[in-house]
Amino acid sequence: MRLCTYLDGVSTQSGVILGNSVYPLGESSIKDVILKYDVADLNRIVSDDDEALIDLQDIELTNPYLDPPKIWGIGLNYREHAKDLDENSPDQEPASFMKPTTTIIAPGSPIMLPVQSDRVTGEAELGVIIGKRCKDVSLVQASEVIFGYTTIIDMTAEDILRRNPRFLTRSKSFDTFFSFGPVVVTADEIDDISAVTVRTILNGEIGAENIVANMTFDPLELVSFHSRVMTLEPGDIISTGTPGALKLSHGDQIGCTVEGVGSLYNPVIDQSAV
Repeated sequence: MRLCTYLDGVSTQSGVILGNSVYPLGESSIKDVILKYDVADLNRIVSDDDEALIDLQDIELTNPYLDPPKIWGIGLNYREHAKDLDENSPDQEPASFMKPTTTIIAPGSPIMLPVQSDRVTGEAELGVIIGKRCKDVSLVQASEVIFGYTTIIDMTAEDILRRNPRFLTRSKSFDTFFSFGPVVVTADEIDDISAVTVRTILNGEIGAENIVANMTFDPLELVSFHSRVMTLEPGDIISTGTPGALKLSHGDQIGCTVEGVGSLYNPVIDQSAV
């Protein structure tokens, strides 16, 4: 099932995408849907009744939601990407960090290159959406708490990070440094997440790509590991790492494609040029 949040005048509404139409769910965002329904519930209530459907071309998709309880990012989770940066991929436990919700922008909204940085990179990633409040989840149980998957563009002020690794939080936390959506695909739609390809796209060209199977820590391991750090809540996002980061410049368009999930694009604007 493919879920979206769309603009409805001055408010937002959630829905299920059915071909070229959307079935309204009556909740204001996908997070509200996650809190109220499980996938089995959604399968029962969604109808292809023509009278209820909205033409997808008549609406504007936006952020799935703006208030995830937590955003976890994972660094260097593909060995090939670590080699590109002359770094070693952590192999004992994930190199994770957290991002504030003030980084979130809508699909299609501009990423602003901050004046404090001369080298900003964009990174396409598979996003895991948590569906249930949970703690100390085993690997066997991890799939049961995943609501679905989404596309993510994460950002890094790489020159700031390279000056000192303790600057990681600042380098990841500028406004506009996190875009996700516009679609969340429920976990049951993906037969084998390990076979899915994640691509970073720059100005229409593939800049980096890899399959989930080549992650050092796969999505189930990441969910289990972080649930042992702190309680995971519905709507939490785990951004699972990028196959490759690309340097961004004013006028670029950065994109993420994830097979079976969707595509996400954002333009890039240099703050000093505004």
